[in-house]
Amino acid sequence: MKINDRLIERRRYIRLRTPISVEYTVQEAEGVYKAVTKDISADGLRFESYAKELTVDCIIAFSLDISGAHNPVHAKGKVVWKKKLSLEDKAPYDVGVEFTEIEEDNKNTFLKFLCDIIYNLPKESKDA
Repeated sequence: MKINDRLIERRRYIRLRTPISVEYTVQEAEGVYKAVTKDISADGLRFESYAKELTVDCIIAFSLDISGAHNPVHAKGKVVWKKKLSLEDKAPYDVGVEFTEIEEDNKNTFLKFLCDIIYNLPKESKDA
């Protein structure tokens, strides 16, 4: 959104384009699905899915495979948006999820992982 030639960012946290393997289940549906994140932040993530069971406001239970962690990070989230990537019948969806809960034992692991990524981002050139 542009107002007075200024870009207004509505997100509270930076989105990191980091692929993370995810297993998830959809509340009130059967089966375990697998995906890879397209981006992730402290309050949500985006991934691609073929699962038609995913609808806006549905609850998802996640298992995030964080590199360097001894155990997966377990979290729950709510689908806040879903967008088909093309007009083809069998095209996947981009799905945006807002975290509603991260297991207490996993919060520090998850936040440290995000901080490490941010800390190791390439520095922008001062000449650019």
